[in-house]
Amino acid sequence: MDRHGTTLNVFGESRALIGMLHLGALPGSPEHRMALDAIIARALEEAQIYKDAGFHGLMIENMRDRPYLNGHVGPETVAAMAVIGYEVRREVPLPLGVQVLAAANREAIAVAIACGARFVRVEGFVFAHVADEGTIEGCAGDLLRYRDAMEAEHIKVFADIKKKHASHAITADVSVLETALAAEFSLVDGVIISGIATGRETDPVDVRVVADGVGVPVLVGSGVTPENIDRYTHADGFILGSAVKKDGHWANALDGARVKAIADAFRALPKRKIATARGAARKS
Repeated sequence: MDRHGTTLNVFGESRALIGMLHLGALPGSPEHRMALDAIIARALEEAQIYKDAGFHGLMIENMRDRPYLNGHVGPETVAAMAVIGYEVRREVPLPLGVQVLAAANREAIAVAIACGARFVRVEGFVFAHVADEGTIEGCAGDLLRYRDAMEAEHIKVFADIKKKHASHAITADVSVLETALAAEFSLVDGVIISGIATGRETDPVDVRVVADGVGVPVLVGSGVTPENIDRYTHADGFILGSAVKKDGHWANALDGARVKAIADAFRALPKRKIATARGAARKS
């Protein structure tokens, strides 16, 4: 439960729809083919579709920069994403977020500072997991000190909990709620609950349990559709990527009809039930 009003502060609404802008492969990545101007033009076109449908926020991500580096990217990626983010913000006045894969969380903060974004999505905030890039370890202490040094506390950090595309065997004895509570203890601004892979449905029980247990916003990070969004009434936000693409696949073009359908389903949600949060756990 968002006890601090973070969602309202960032998006102007107590519950938000956030549209993903999966950028074309950027300079330096193996599949880079498009000129930066063309990548920007596509991002602007998609951003406008989201805005016209009534979405409350956008997020840029270097999804096509496969295979991803582990915990860092080159300066060419940071520069390209900063330019793209700036152009998106200038043309489509919605709150903007940044994610830099994989777990390049400092770089995401840097991009957000440069382009005026309002939030970042980060991986590996607390605990460790094994992804296809390798082992990704907790970064909360380092990341928030970097944000503080950059005087960028206004940029909110939304962290993935039990991140998709990863094995969590080494933390199998730590529940999704306890992981979220550890992130809250470590001063995260919001948590993201996802399915096991891009486009895969998030467990509604996980969302409810975490939303009832923490005092920060809880966002659903994958698998939301017009048909199942009413299963996530405890969520404070929804990040949409695959479901709004043609045939429901993240790599396809944005489908305006699908964007409208999810926006209509979102507006039909009942008002959120009032829940009692446990609040942040304290370690002794």
